Amino acid sequence: MFGASGPAVVPFLTAGFPNRRVFVDSVLAAVDAGAAAIEIGMPFSDPLADGPAIQHSSQAALDSGITMETVFQLTSLLRSKVDVPIFLMGYLNPLLKMGVAKFARSAAESGADGTIIPDCPIEEARDWKAASAEAGLDNIFLIAPTSTDERVRRIDRMSSSFSYCVSIAGVTGARRDVSPATIAYLRRVRRLAKKPYVVGFGISSPAHVKALSGLADGYVVGSALVPLLEGGARSAAAARVARLIGALVRSAHGSK
Repeated sequence: MFGASGPAVVPFLTAGFPNRRVFVDSVLAAVDAGAAAIEIGMPFSDPLADGPAIQHSSQAALDSGITMETVFQLTSLLRSKVDVPIFLMGYLNPLLKMGVAKFARSAAESGADGTIIPDCPIEEARDWKAASAEAGLDNIFLIAPTSTDERVRRIDRMSSSFSYCVSIAGVTGARRDVSPATIAYLRRVRRLAKKPYVVGFGISSPAHVKALSGLADGYVVGSALVPLLEGGARSAAAARVARLIGALVRSAHGSK
């Protein structure tokens, strides 16, 4: 995932949004365009860390009948078609409802490589980490701008292979500029973290990637993909996703 070619570009797409066919086609197009890994959003009715775009995609997926079982089915289908890492991103309630051991086994059997659970802090993650380790799943924990130096170090140690830096103290959503505060925060994480880390929440353009050059090992883009999936002809959605991912990859790798 973190190769010699440059930082990873990681698209986030909500499972089954705007429909199953477009979702699968868009993931495949993103990988063909150079995505180094995929985050699959697990639809949930109360996605506290997400802004309007991802909230909309999650609710639309739920309304169309996407369930946790569907998430596993789509993950399995994609695993049979791509060899990049696949991470399931979602919230703790569905895990607890299913049972953490059963969820971890099901996720691993579907072909997922790990999970990102924003509302599972490291202090409450013991059972989930144990179940994940038993199933062979990575745990990716979140670092926030408000995290103290010691907490950054603890999250870095707790994350299996890399951490996820939230770029702002807020919810997901495309933003116009990268703030000086975000740059200072990522420089601090770079000084403290031993493992790689990606940055997300607001990444939406090659300019953002260029502004963050050298400050992260990967970039997650999610909210900016939602209008591409719904806008215009849905038959062309995958091509629109591929164009944006390709542009981000070229910026991340220092080419035009």
